[in-house]
Amino acid sequence: MTSKERMLTALAGGVPDRLPITIHQWQEYHLATYMGGVDELTAARQIGLDAAVTPRDIRREIPSPHWVERAEPAGTENGMTLTRHTFTTPDGDLTLLAGRNEYTEFVMEHLIKDQRDAEIFLRHAPRYRLDLPRLTAWYDRTGDSGIVRGSVTSFFQPGTWQSFCELVGTEQAIYWSVDDPAFVHAFLEALTQRAIEWVEREWADAKFDLVEHGGGAASANVISPAMFDTFCLPYDRRVIAALHAAGHKVVYHTCGWMMPLLERIPENGCDASETLSPPGVGGDIATELDRQRVKRTLGRRVALIGGIDQAKFEQPGHAAEITADVRACFRDFGAGGGYICSASDHFFHADPENLRTLVQTARECTY
Repeated sequence: MTSKERMLTALAGGVPDRLPITIHQWQEYHLATYMGGVDELTAARQIGLDAAVTPRDIRREIPSPHWVERAEPAGTENGMTLTRHTFTTPDGDLTLLAGRNEYTEFVMEHLIKDQRDAEIFLRHAPRYRLDLPRLTAWYDRTGDSGIVRGSVTSFFQPGTWQSFCELVGTEQAIYWSVDDPAFVHAFLEALTQRAIEWVEREWADAKFDLVEHGGGAASANVISPAMFDTFCLPYDRRVIAALHAAGHKVVYHTCGWMMPLLERIPENGCDASETLSPPGVGGDIATELDRQRVKRTLGRRVALIGGIDQAKFEQPGHAAEITADVRACFRDFGAGGGYICSASDHFFHADPENLRTLVQTARECTY
């Protein structure tokens, strides 16, 4: 099988020739520092991974005279360079403070501080479009080397509840969900409609093999299962249905605790679930029995992606542990197919030799 065939077979719940092996969203810092500055597709080919390419240059903001951004330097803090973003609208300004270091970017002050800000945002925030020719170029270049992933991202990350948390802050989102649930539902409804409008407008022509939805804010160590049922499930279900109507498979992303949500996640209609994170990277899938329960409960309904503690990639001398982890994931998550073994989430300092160990072990895990 080619890498693409192997991964698509697993996503369809089938049994590939051997265990598919990949990582989650190769970070620019690692590519520049450890991989000679190549792009993620070239890096995957060099290491031997089944590529999961996530193009970052295919989303375009549709310009609007009612949403004008101004970015100004705002000093430094804890090694981060700060930038104040001001968005001018006919109804007033919205501001956001972002911090960037050599690794990534952070939101230091959220865009929406109160309900009036929320009204301004929903009235004037721009829509997005896909750069379809550029996406097609990525798809064609990836070819048989793997799959191309995307997301209906309206503000930093996909997922309706996740987007709300990115806009207002996770703590504030939780407070508002208790103090004023009607406001939260109205905002989530508006975000959902925006996402569906974008999907219906142009995603039927988008060459993605897999679309990511959800986000860490939907994990069970952030919100309760009851909140998941109330503020995630009804809205995610509709966006996922729109993506299905446009011809796409969807993976639901929870990069924290998943065990209390195993029965709930498939209710949104997703085709796959990630990240199957172990405790070392903030998850709650800790033991062989946990992995078997995930496979038995969640894996009987959707494909599975993830499971590997990527923190172990960052130190030399972990080859034996990485090998053992891959074999354990193959045994428990991979039984009967329907599983792509992957780093659970991002890394910045991974030793390339550890990545090669990951690949070599997966190649030995044959069906």
